Amino acid sequence: MTLICQTYLDTATAAAVLLRDPALGAAWDAESALAHYRVGALAGHLAWQIVHVPEMLAAAPPAGEPRGLLEHYTGAVWLGAAPDAEINVGLRDLGEQVAAGGPVALAERVERALALLRVALPAAPPRRLVRLGSSVLRLEDFLTSRLVEITVHADDLAVSVGVEAPPMPAPAVEAVLGLLTRLAVARHGSTAVLRALSRSERAPATIAAF
Repeated sequence: MTLICQTYLDTATAAAVLLRDPALGAAWDAESALAHYRVGALAGHLAWQIVHVPEMLAAAPPAGEPRGLLEHYTGAVWLGAAPDAEINVGLRDLGEQVAAGGPVALAERVERALALLRVALPAAPPRRLVRLGSSVLRLEDFLTSRLVEITVHADDLAVSVGVEAPPMPAPAVEAVLGLLTRLAVARHGSTAVLRALSRSERAPATIAAF
């Protein structure tokens, strides 16, 4: 199994532990730390990064030339979109749909998906093509993008329900920080990022990647 496949599985497994936490059920209908998402919808959004991957791997590979990961993100339609933009409303609605059965059903669905992925991912060529929105990506790049989603939204969800964020595998953290740094440089320029990381007296107000 490639490193990225193992890292994705380990990261998804860490998120699955959070999705089984009793604190999630207790806060299910409350507003989350992520604006415009209730806790249940945020849990559904996090779970989607796992449960839809077996379906994607079972589908025929898409036609077309793959995009690089940086190009995929810098061209994303949700980047900078207003909360009531169609893309963001659609993402929230999808989270609600995935979570519609409640926290126990959601956790069970994630466990079933992980069982499938532990078989499917080792058998998948790392340069296999998959579709993500309007982009065609190599599997390794797609899985890296899911590491971003899982690590960021697991933290959102943990804060929302008042528990510690689950520890993420070191390779996942390295991959996510590497990608976010590249995106921050693309958005703010290298000087702003260097100053934010090394010179607090000249640091810009933000170097947020998104």
